[in-house]
Amino acid sequence: MKAMVYDGPGRRSWRSVPDPAIEHATDAIVRVEAVTICGTDLHILKGDVPEVAPGRVLGHEAVGTVIKVGTAVQTLSVGDRVLVSCISACGACRYCRQGHYGQCLGGGGWILGHLIDGTQAEYVRVPFADNSTHKVPTDVSDEQMILLADILPTSYEVGVLAGAVSPGDVVAIVGAGPIGLAAILTAKLYSPSHIVAIDVADARLDAARKLGADVVVNSRTEDARAVIDKLTAGLGADVAMEAVGLPDTFEESVRLVRPNGHVANIGVHGAPATLHLEQIWIKNLTITTGLVDTHSTPRLIGLVANHQLDTAAMITHRFEMAEFDQAYEVFTDAARSGALKVLVSAAT
Repeated sequence: MKAMVYDGPGRRSWRSVPDPAIEHATDAIVRVEAVTICGTDLHILKGDVPEVAPGRVLGHEAVGTVIKVGTAVQTLSVGDRVLVSCISACGACRYCRQGHYGQCLGGGGWILGHLIDGTQAEYVRVPFADNSTHKVPTDVSDEQMILLADILPTSYEVGVLAGAVSPGDVVAIVGAGPIGLAAILTAKLYSPSHIVAIDVADARLDAARKLGADVVVNSRTEDARAVIDKLTAGLGADVAMEAVGLPDTFEESVRLVRPNGHVANIGVHGAPATLHLEQIWIKNLTITTGLVDTHSTPRLIGLVANHQLDTAAMITHRFEMAEFDQAYEVFTDAARSGALKVLVSAAT
């Protein structure tokens, strides 16, 4: 089969690799029909995730059809159309029993495209298939479903739920890339009074406005704190979400939040950020970080299936698998291309 392979920092290749096979009785093999590229894949290519070894097939999000199941798989059958979650879960360890699947001790967690071969391929082996896939509702498209593999549950769990967004809150989202836009979509479920999207790219701010941001701020030309102060009588945001993964944007998120407020860090960081405890120790802040657990995926699937959450609008570019290199170029150069999320589909 063909797959997108990490060949070391700054290098990738779309090339032939061996087909995956059942290795454990709880595995399934899925024919990949739709896949996307995540900002985390770009972090891997920069060398920010040293656990990823050269030769690893990239990707941790997919929609496809089950073509083979291990002898212990109980809930899936050949022919089922499924969402492959970014998180695999053994279902039996301490963390899985608490719903913290991202911290799985039994061989799961974030392993696809990280510690084992991932989904940017024609076929993928899915460990713990009963716990790590979700059947796709009949009327839900690949475009709607693919965003439920990672960015929607990530923004919802690590941003909105961890940030304790409540009705009437002023919510600042630093970074209007795919994760930040997904945070806008899911924060709106909790009726905040204002969602303020902050970025340096006008195209992304335009997308943020279309997806529900009440106020947008280009931080190259405006002071985001001054804008938020006007909305809050100088208090600051109730919740600030960091959705970039850079030291400056983390520090900016802390600067934007009010005393007793909450900073929810969603971004993947590849370098240290300074925590100014000498300034904030007195402010009673709550700062959270996290890897998504995907416990919310069934709820989000239900919201999409019932037309209460529209994710398809975030797909801006479409490619076939033979065009995977081009898809990476477009997604990597989002400032020029205007890419939010790219959909890469199997040839029909």
